[in-house]
Amino acid sequence: MKIIASNKRANYNFSVSNKIEAGIVLTGSEVKSLRINTGSIRGSYIIEQKGELWLSNSFIKKYQNSNDKNYDPSRNRKLLVTKKEFNKISGSIKQGGFTIIPLSLYFSEKGLLKLSCGIAKGKKKIDKRESIKQRDWNIKKQRLLKNN
Repeated sequence: MKIIASNKRANYNFSVSNKIEAGIVLTGSEVKSLRINTGSIRGSYIIEQKGELWLSNSFIKKYQNSNDKNYDPSRNRKLLVTKKEFNKISGSIKQGGFTIIPLSLYFSEKGLLKLSCGIAKGKKKIDKRESIKQRDWNIKKQRLLKNN
């Protein structure tokens, strides 16, 4: 598994409850561009339109040798999920204030591009402070164990 892009702020801003793996509909030049690690999902989000999931605001740089004249690097890209997963996602969104966020973009063992998504709920400022305290304590704990 080769990770291309990851959303590092996702675990800080959201508490992720479930993870889902989805495929992405891309053009050939976009796949070639991602093979040389020129993509980003920072600040991207997933929306639901007409019974389909779309990845918005993700950046995939134009492939150097492609001949696309009007290429849009941040266009909406369709996500491929099963009907069962889609019903699970849409139900949690409508029901309890959850949202879908992209976590990482990677190539699978078979060479297919996959997007790891999380069904998450936004953290409040107090929760963010608590996660910072917990992370700092874990670092100090590891140092103490290493020194002793």
